[in-house]
Amino acid sequence: MIWQGVYPAVTTQFRSDESIDLEATQRLVVQQLDDGVDGIIALGTCGENASLAPEEKLAVLAALREAIGRRAPLLTGVAETTTAGAVRFTRDAERAGVDGLMVLPALTYSSQPAETLHHLKAVAAATALPLMIYNNPNAYHVDITVDVLAELATVKNVVAVKEASEDARRITDLVNRVGARYAIFAGVDDFALEAVMLGAVGWVSGLTSAFPREAVAMFRLARAGRYAEALTIYRWFMPLLHLDSIPTLVQCIKLVSALAGRGTEQTRAPRLPLAGEARAHVMRITEAALRTRPALPA
Repeated sequence: MIWQGVYPAVTTQFRSDESIDLEATQRLVVQQLDDGVDGIIALGTCGENASLAPEEKLAVLAALREAIGRRAPLLTGVAETTTAGAVRFTRDAERAGVDGLMVLPALTYSSQPAETLHHLKAVAAATALPLMIYNNPNAYHVDITVDVLAELATVKNVVAVKEASEDARRITDLVNRVGARYAIFAGVDDFALEAVMLGAVGWVSGLTSAFPREAVAMFRLARAGRYAEALTIYRWFMPLLHLDSIPTLVQCIKLVSALAGRGTEQTRAPRLPLAGEARAHVMRITEAALRTRPALPA
């Protein structure tokens, strides 16, 4: 498995009655691969992990494994409320055929560093699969600090970090502490270019679901050091990328994707469709983006 490149955190598609539409989810993922993404992350925040029953999660993973084949790596989010639950889901996901895991701290409880470390080590010990650690303290209220990541460096199958703290210093501090031990992925869309300049080799992205070709082009230009060209795309993209950093990111990303012709905006309650000015704002910036899409390099 190659731990670099653009990995969209894909949406789970629902019908109007909130049942999962596996065929539509498969189609969207195949489109993403056709448009050049390097891997797929299912059942992250955008995949509405916490809104799915265990058997539904495994059904999504099986459907995506079938659709993807071996074209690209398939990762799943591991976002459970207990360590035992995370271990159980990890083992089930491995049997379902995923290639790796994106592991969050246990949800709903703000664990202390020693507790966070225990949770992540327990998940790693439960599988032979490689792990990406997902740090998003703003959303999940647990900070996986550089100290914690330094301690995890002894765990061989912890191989990557999705850094979403929005603190530019974290990437440099982590590299200074453990060198190239981890593949670092940008974890928030509106910090992607800066993260690459600081050493990130991958990008876990929400808005890539709507505009994969632009996301892939921007990322590859940046990785090649062609920052001026990447910056042109980034500035065009930024009004949309900001939507990845707000509480309604799932509804926003699904609405943008629907306007771009990629799936529907249907979510599962308690998430409801955007309304009023929030909806109008997303529609305005999406329509502007569609009118002004930048030319991409051949």
